[in-house]
Amino acid sequence: MTGAVPAGAATTRAVRGRAGVVYGAVVAVGVLLAAAACSSPSSGNSEPKADLGTRAIRPVEGCGTTSWTDPADLAPTRTPARCRPGAPAPRPVPQTRKLTIATGTLSAEYVAPLQVALDKGEFKKEGLDVTLKVLPTPDALPLLAKGDLDALWAAPEAAVMNGVRGGFDIRWVAGNFSPDPRSRSGLWVRVKDGESADRVEMAGRKMGTMIGKGSVIAYPMEKALRKHGGGLDKIQYQQLGSADVLTALQNAGVDSAWLLDPVWRRVADRPDYAFLGGQPLGEPLGGMLYGPRLLDDDVDAGVALLRAYIRTINTYFAADYKKNAMFVTYLAKLLGTDEAILRSTPSLHMDWEIRAGTTDRLQSAYRAQGVTQGDALPERDTVNRSLYEEAVGRKGP
Repeated sequence: MTGAVPAGAATTRAVRGRAGVVYGAVVAVGVLLAAAACSSPSSGNSEPKADLGTRAIRPVEGCGTTSWTDPADLAPTRTPARCRPGAPAPRPVPQTRKLTIATGTLSAEYVAPLQVALDKGEFKKEGLDVTLKVLPTPDALPLLAKGDLDALWAAPEAAVMNGVRGGFDIRWVAGNFSPDPRSRSGLWVRVKDGESADRVEMAGRKMGTMIGKGSVIAYPMEKALRKHGGGLDKIQYQQLGSADVLTALQNAGVDSAWLLDPVWRRVADRPDYAFLGGQPLGEPLGGMLYGPRLLDDDVDAGVALLRAYIRTINTYFAADYKKNAMFVTYLAKLLGTDEAILRSTPSLHMDWEIRAGTTDRLQSAYRAQGVTQGDALPERDTVNRSLYEEAVGRKGP
């Protein structure tokens, strides 16, 4: 892991610039709510104008029955939606649009589809002049809600839910990835005497994490902890730098830690460590978030942006893309990361769709951590699938 982007940084980088690999932004809930109170959101919690009932949906060549899956399908073996390579074909907007997408990093593998789309000219084919800007999620959200940013490549974290509850017109509009079954990126624990990997008592243990409370990993952590006598409210959190998490676990500074690719390989073959669980298979926990400009004011550009993103997945990331040695070399250079490290972990399952109920499950975990209050927001206030459905020619549920 290289140096993480400092909290509060707002740095615009060239596409080939380097940034630290981070899984999600550290959430500043209080600051976000204050910003929400001061901002002027466009439409509060109303349904965005991109509803399929108000726009003509046309069949899309190359995107047939495999270009959509039932959102209620939570099977870990679900095959992600796919069109043919090169589909959906570009349908450029009449006049070039300048769009800015904020992201916490430019070097993480889950950002690769955006990087490739920019490098291969897929956004340009849609008449879009796209800039990727490195910006932590708490800093980006108020700007997204006000229209100063067009999109955010992140996740529906607690800060996002609190922002929407406070009046931000923001929706999760496309997924990003789910892990390969061979990956063991996730929650690792040091096994005590008398314990086995099948049963570890987690209540009261200290967890080292670079993410902190309010991140989407609260959901998979909760699932893993409850299998082992713990819970998000029964453990202690110690926030650490990305380079310190593994060291603290190995030196017994913490009892457990959320280890990312490829760090977990350092303990994978040792009997004194156990893997308790990671991100659910087949269920993306992040991706593209839109603000009022692309949700309401310029839906054509919003659909075009997702069309370019989806076409990039279908063309370059449809299957096990790491089997292509030349593409891995290209990707490592584009991301500014070590090629050997990139090869050492399995390919991500790139997936633009959003599963039903994901934001419900996330909010349940956030409440367990004490970072959100009140009733859970209904999915209609947090998710909008209509833009990617329009991009692939899917007409209604």
